[in-house]
Amino acid sequence: MDKIIIFDTTLRDGEQAPGASLNQKEKIEVARSLAELRVDVIEAGFPISSKGDFESVKDIARNIKGPVICGLSRSIKKDIDAAYEALKPAKNPRIHVFLATSKIHMKYKLKKAEDEILRLAVEAVTYAKKLCPDIEFSPEDASRTEKEFLHRVVEAVINAGAGTVNIPDTVGYSEPEEFGRIIKGIKENVVNIHKAVISVHCHNDLGLAVANSLAAVKNGARQVECTINGIGERAGNASLEEIVMSIDTRKDIYAGLKTGIIKKNIYKTSRLVSKLTGFVIAPNKAIVGGNAFRHESGIHQDGVLKERSTYEIIRGEDVGFQVEGLVLGKHSGRHAFSERLKKIGFHLNEEQLNKAFENFKNLADKKKDIFDDDLRTIIEDEITIARIPVWELVNFRASSGTEIKPEALVQLRKKGNILKGSSFGDGPVDASFKAIDKIVNIKGSLEDFRLGAVTSGKDALGEVILKLKIKDKVASGRGTSTDIVEAAIKAYLDALNKVHSK
Repeated sequence: MDKIIIFDTTLRDGEQAPGASLNQKEKIEVARSLAELRVDVIEAGFPISSKGDFESVKDIARNIKGPVICGLSRSIKKDIDAAYEALKPAKNPRIHVFLATSKIHMKYKLKKAEDEILRLAVEAVTYAKKLCPDIEFSPEDASRTEKEFLHRVVEAVINAGAGTVNIPDTVGYSEPEEFGRIIKGIKENVVNIHKAVISVHCHNDLGLAVANSLAAVKNGARQVECTINGIGERAGNASLEEIVMSIDTRKDIYAGLKTGIIKKNIYKTSRLVSKLTGFVIAPNKAIVGGNAFRHESGIHQDGVLKERSTYEIIRGEDVGFQVEGLVLGKHSGRHAFSERLKKIGFHLNEEQLNKAFENFKNLADKKKDIFDDDLRTIIEDEITIARIPVWELVNFRASSGTEIKPEALVQLRKKGNILKGSSFGDGPVDASFKAIDKIVNIKGSLEDFRLGAVTSGKDALGEVILKLKIKDKVASGRGTSTDIVEAAIKAYLDALNKVHSK
């Protein structure tokens, strides 16, 4: 079997999506989940971009075992040095160097001619190779680069020591047949291409990222750069779960090809990334959407009951969907709780387990029946609130009705001090947000607000996901509670604390 290398860039390109900022502990949790998913390469970040990104890459390099840990770098010595320093603790480090090669980028962004670009690319790879044995090079905007020049650059960087050459469709401009020809052209015209792995990195501006990536695989690419849920800049990147399941499901098309992904961990990882970034997964999203394995039509239901394959080409359980009934209640013990967490994919240390069990008991006092998705939310909440908050909720009271003006009183803690604020509003949630604005003395604008139930039932755990804009900064926030006003306040404070951390 010919292996397709899965290069995950959720923590680098994915986190560049507006509002998707993660703190250091959240990045570690995502990286750990990616390692359990068995991705081959984790692009952990862009070390030179900020001190926080440098430390996150270093932390992942130190703590995550299994995958190659990669850091991005421009073709500049200080960038390469930063990537090298951040990746030092990794057992299998990789420096990923990039430089734009298309005419439009060379003319307007870099203001450099082809020969100078070629020289800079070779110098960058040569320098990086002295520091790290595993070097990847990307000619940025490769799909709009003159083909002859692209072939010259690829050949030159391989001679300089690049073991992987990545061909990015940086702005999602290409289409499958065309992109396949680009990869085929490289294989046929670059004399030393057998010394390197051809990789692709496709953006989704025209909705073709997955199709372009798969066309590249058909034409000889053996590494695909992708993200969980397809998140990323603008319209996002190629979706890891769609790439993996396409190759796995259509063995007739991709004969002899496979990935090393543990498929049953796909849903768990998808959900984790969604919760931490605040990016809601559309119900009709392929592979991981809520409706991906549901059948409403009577004809479909009848067919599935008689023979699943009539309307299902993938089984939900294959990618980690579990339709579970009641699992735990308020009288359930710590051992049963721990075993249930292991079954749904969470392995906690003693401290984490104690805190999660305490939260479970608190929820069980409010909610009669606890389901798997409630348990997942408890664990994900612990990860989300791991950052040291500037503002913490102490207490709130909200009143509303058809004949009274909605009002809220909120108490927050900051550095041990309790501050109070009250306000009227269009409803209890609006009044609560306005009360918070008075306390923190900052007025934020709400760009998105979504309310949903984690599980079924009148006592369901409510989940609020929102986006808050303060001046030029946008952050997502998430909160859960059996009280939807409390969930909304928690989400607002989560976003507010992220803006402060920026």
